Amino acid sequence: MKAEQDAALLDGLTVLDLSQGIAGPYCGLVLRQQGARVIKVEPPGGDWSRNMGRIRAGQTAIAVACNAGKESVLLDARTDSGRAAIARLAERADVVIQNFRPGVAERMGVGYEALAARNPGLVYVSISGYGHAGPMAALPAVDTTVQAVSGLMHLNRDGAGQPRRIPFFLIDLSTGLYAAQHACAALFKAARHGKGRHVKLSLLETSAALQSYLLVDDAMFPDAEMAAANAPTGLFSAADGMLYISMLNDAMFVRLARVLGFDDWLDDAALRTSAGRLPRAAELNRRVAQAVAAQPLAHWEALLTEHDVLFGRVSHASDFLRSAQCRQAGVFGRLRLDGIGEVPWANLPGMAGMTRPEGDAPTLGQHTEAVLAEFGISA
Repeated sequence: MKAEQDAALLDGLTVLDLSQGIAGPYCGLVLRQQGARVIKVEPPGGDWSRNMGRIRAGQTAIAVACNAGKESVLLDARTDSGRAAIARLAERADVVIQNFRPGVAERMGVGYEALAARNPGLVYVSISGYGHAGPMAALPAVDTTVQAVSGLMHLNRDGAGQPRRIPFFLIDLSTGLYAAQHACAALFKAARHGKGRHVKLSLLETSAALQSYLLVDDAMFPDAEMAAANAPTGLFSAADGMLYISMLNDAMFVRLARVLGFDDWLDDAALRTSAGRLPRAAELNRRVAQAVAAQPLAHWEALLTEHDVLFGRVSHASDFLRSAQCRQAGVFGRLRLDGIGEVPWANLPGMAGMTRPEGDAPTLGQHTEAVLAEFGISA
């Protein structure tokens, strides 16, 4: 119990989550896992993530993973009474999160200016697709479309040069993390000066931040294709599986050469630095591939561990979930879902002592009557 109490860093904080999908709700989830109370306002049809992907017992994995522990309140912001109820909830909130297209919240009467007029200390988080200004600001956007626009699909192209979607919602989830960090920074400022802030961020900005060093590298070497940072490095097939070997520095290269018995590498002055190895990366990788293929994974894991060479066995997510390392490090807890039972729950990094958010994934409108009554709002 003490570990969970210590983990509730945001205990006493109230968050009003008007967002749908992934980025905004994930921001709310992070704050919830840190102890905040999160009241999620959903329209009559529910957050669209409730119909995103496979559905079992009325739930989807995305809706569960982004909303566990929140209280679901059903309100129709298209009506005067719905908008009035949201404004009343916002009066006692510390943070409001929304991810409508720019201008929509203002037209609904729940924009920052309207809500901050009644709650000057409010931290208001607006998440957009392409930003709040510019020729694309009004366009709809989701993680995948921003992956295309920002170059991430091009970066992830296959061996034939075909651009590919990164197969999970990297930009959405990262935007949720940035939004939660901005919200906490704004709360710190509000605690010191008593005035809230309108925090604005976008999926487009996140896609740029995630590629920061790549964009710098491209500017420094505009006429060259992107290269690995060191060599040899890459994915290699052992006799019974695959592993990734990553080269950190020159000293590690020497250790790898000794592990593989490649004395000629040790004698070659040109290979003593990364700058000398990179032009010969393909040649070096072929030699490593030939050596690794001759032995099983267990052989290489023991040898590379002994000689402190970076590597990772390529595993399925289910193997990762069951690994001894994850068990002992407290990486996963369990979340109980009605009609389904327990499912694995990835704890918020840095909070292994808190096994799950308090409260399970809410059904649509599950807490409407109780929350409205608490805030003195007629149902």
